[in-house]
Amino acid sequence: MPETPQEVLKMIQDENIKIIDLKFIDMPGIWQHCSFYYDQIDESSFVDGVPFDGSSIRGWKAINESDMSMVPDPSTAWIDPFMQEKTLSMICSIKEPRTGEWYSRDPRSIAKKAVDFLTSTGLGDMVYIGPEAEFFVFDDVRFDQTENKGYYYVDSVEGRWNSGREEAGGNLGYKPGYKQGYFPVAPTDTMQDMRTEMLLTMAQCGVPIEKHHHEVATGGQNELGFRFAPLIAAADYLMTYKYVIKNVAKKYGKTVTFMPKPLFNDNGSGMHTHQSIWKGGQPLFWGDGYANLSKMALHYIGGLIKHAPALLAITNPTTNSYKRLVPGFEAPVNLAYSQGNRSASIRIPLSGGNPKAKRLEFRCPDATCNPYLAFAAMLCAGIDGIKNEIDPGEPFDVDIYDLSPEELSKIPSTPGSLEGALESLENDHTFLTDTGVFTEDFILNWIEYKLDNEVNPMRLRPHPYEFSLYYDC
Repeated sequence: MPETPQEVLKMIQDENIKIIDLKFIDMPGIWQHCSFYYDQIDESSFVDGVPFDGSSIRGWKAINESDMSMVPDPSTAWIDPFMQEKTLSMICSIKEPRTGEWYSRDPRSIAKKAVDFLTSTGLGDMVYIGPEAEFFVFDDVRFDQTENKGYYYVDSVEGRWNSGREEAGGNLGYKPGYKQGYFPVAPTDTMQDMRTEMLLTMAQCGVPIEKHHHEVATGGQNELGFRFAPLIAAADYLMTYKYVIKNVAKKYGKTVTFMPKPLFNDNGSGMHTHQSIWKGGQPLFWGDGYANLSKMALHYIGGLIKHAPALLAITNPTTNSYKRLVPGFEAPVNLAYSQGNRSASIRIPLSGGNPKAKRLEFRCPDATCNPYLAFAAMLCAGIDGIKNEIDPGEPFDVDIYDLSPEELSKIPSTPGSLEGALESLENDHTFLTDTGVFTEDFILNWIEYKLDNEVNPMRLRPHPYEFSLYYDC
């Protein structure tokens, strides 16, 4: 893969590439793109950017100040495997053309500021992130919402609910049971070949791949794994991950969702996020404390736990996120830490005696988040914990789900709704803004956007289950 503008331009010439596709992420976390004829990209494009209209991008500019520039990162160049014409893809950050400054609402630029802030503190010079995004693959999805109706319908040949369905050629069975979809072999696992194609296609796009497997839920829940990476690269890889998975699934006549809770009464999809800080090529989370953690790592955990209610407004930013964060479905609702314990929101993986493998896993986030914002916010919370030596409390090395109500009451828990998380963010965001990573404008705009476009519209609409509960009142 090329690393410099000169190498990208040479690649364009050597591969006879005519179309350059520039991708960037909007505020909620969806990739946007625009394709350019190759002669529109030169060395200056990697400094000054390529102009575009930002007024129609969600949560961004007003129409009277809409001119913006997308600046491609040459290290993100890869040939797009889903386009008929050979097309070079690059991921961009956004600049203000009037000032030449990085745009304060651009998520990728915010992530860069988070990494720069870490370096400026002298605490470390590298943060590694390893996200594990789960997803569902469905054969059919339909949904609608009008003034007089509202419904959704999803289906999968693997769905346990189809065990009695008449199917073409006869129903052959092999439907994973509820909460029994983890690691079955074929023929119960019907998606091996598709996941393999997803994984190998990701590798073609520069993602350092590791594994793939079926996940716990029935109805086609899966996960692919890629190697941890520096913060910005990890977010780039995650966006490529989602892009590849959705497009490969479409080739197979299937559809993918990263919604945390598309199925009732079975496990949801999370994005457990591994993280560690290094300096001078040396890991800083290894030490002689609990689970071989350093004091820095324990204080980092303290920062995550303290700020978790506010963090979740960014790491779990949808109303559907809180359908997953409920007890009983392996969901990390308890704000505690533990070694190898998946009932705690922060798990310390059992990594043996290798200091370089020592890390922590924050289990709350899900893949509806904007990864650049989520990773930056978690880093800011961790740094706040380190700088202020925040005590994470005692670890919980028991199954927290088995504790009595009295014992559970002593453990803080995640917010019960997006509205609750946004309220926490409104009351607790100086750990984000005092760093200079996030601006006050961004935080207030984020809260307003989420309330106006998600929380309040959901509040206005009757839920289908309310008819079961209340129609005959």
